Amino acid sequence: MILTLQKHLTGFYLAENPKTSFRSQKSPYVCCESPVSYLSPSCVPSVLESPSPEPTVTRSFGKFICEVTPQHLSPVVLDRSKRMVLDSIGVGLIGTSTQVFQLALQHCQHMYGPDGVSSVYGLKGTRLSPTLAAFVNGVATHSMDFDDTWHPATHPSGAVLPAVLALSDMMPVNHKPSGLDFLLAFNVGIEIQGRLMRFSNEAHNIPKRFHPPSVVGTMGSAAACARLLSLDDVQCSHALAIAASLSGAPMANAATQSKPLHIGNAARLGLEAALLASRGLEASAFVLDDTPGVAGFSAFYEDYAPQRLEMPNENSPFLLEVQDMGFKRFPAHLGMHWVADAASSINKLLVEAGTGSLLPDQVKEILIRVPKSKYINRPFPESDHEARHSFQFNACTALLDGDVTVQSFTPAAIERPELHALLNCVRVEHPHDNPANFNLMYGEVQVTLRGGDMVTSRCDTFYGHWRKPLTNESLRKKFRDNATTVFPSEQVEGLIEAVENLDRMDDCTLLLSKLQ
Repeated sequence: MILTLQKHLTGFYLAENPKTSFRSQKSPYVCCESPVSYLSPSCVPSVLESPSPEPTVTRSFGKFICEVTPQHLSPVVLDRSKRMVLDSIGVGLIGTSTQVFQLALQHCQHMYGPDGVSSVYGLKGTRLSPTLAAFVNGVATHSMDFDDTWHPATHPSGAVLPAVLALSDMMPVNHKPSGLDFLLAFNVGIEIQGRLMRFSNEAHNIPKRFHPPSVVGTMGSAAACARLLSLDDVQCSHALAIAASLSGAPMANAATQSKPLHIGNAARLGLEAALLASRGLEASAFVLDDTPGVAGFSAFYEDYAPQRLEMPNENSPFLLEVQDMGFKRFPAHLGMHWVADAASSINKLLVEAGTGSLLPDQVKEILIRVPKSKYINRPFPESDHEARHSFQFNACTALLDGDVTVQSFTPAAIERPELHALLNCVRVEHPHDNPANFNLMYGEVQVTLRGGDMVTSRCDTFYGHWRKPLTNESLRKKFRDNATTVFPSEQVEGLIEAVENLDRMDDCTLLLSKLQ
């Protein structure tokens, strides 16, 4: 009884957190009062203080989210995270042209009452509730599988950025986060994802059971939003635990229209978890700990071996400082970029040799050596979603055209007779030295011509991989190509400037305004 009473007196409520900057009488998240705040101190039974227990892994994550400051962000982390924000916005904008985005948007507009709070990418005058805006913008971001990828394998930005943008939209005009606070929250969401995946060897490989962003992305979204809401360390821990109960999606839905929902739900449900925690909803205090006989986060990774999370320092910096992000040059599963680069090299070699582009009647066999991964081994894809997850399709497209682009996944391009003629020539091998791991794999394409000549090309690191990152010039070109499908060039250039100067802005209003 004493402990319960004191817990209520302390009250884990956003309105009682002195650090909270989100203050609006219109918001339900700032009007909570302690249920027993009317009791005087004399009514509270006294108890002897006991030594503080050793902090749990879960609590250490909560303290990290709560206590990390903008001063912990190095110039390298700031630069890399701004590149991620820019790229994610660009792929989200072009993603609004897809059918899956339109279906998700129509569903939200039809099934839920209008609540004009947070904006939708590229649609002036279209606003939804914050959680639904996070959802549809997350769907747009992954609708073409064009978003960034990290190692261990996940898509970190699409799960976090839409949630942070929607929450920033939700905040009162005179209490918008500064650009630096915005980037801090974003980086917290990225860091939490990276830390959780590094506690499992299984997570380092291309997934088989569930799509990682639907798990760690939800946790990262919750962490970022909890930080932006200035929740205390206990509330931050609860936000993560609530998010764990809202996580998970099976790999069977890869290469379908449902896969983009994974990112949309990660953004939406992470935001939901943080808002519920801000109201005082509680969850397990041990969800990230290794508790014998009780599955917490180990429900997702059986070899999960957690460690407490320390504040960033010289010996333990932000993970983004240590490892850059992978950015895609064309909209397809990351594994496709190895075989596309290898096949493009063969096309270039044949053109330079004077034989011209590869013709199907010249080809006897196309051998592709790639890792064994069932869901990206699709000999004859029938849709753009399947094509984005097909080693065979991307290799043959690059052999024919010398490149893979956004237009490669249109119905007309997918149905080309010459492409299907090449697909019929493909044989796939899975060498033992080629693991299903984005940090270790390679792609090799070997073309045997009917005259007996053989041409082989191998790609160990494609351009855009974290070991061979896109230059700023290449990243801006990708952004311009994507964003100009929705916005005029002047607005696109304004967006580039806003993102690149975000850490120097007093608030993020300018960025928010340029997204419509």
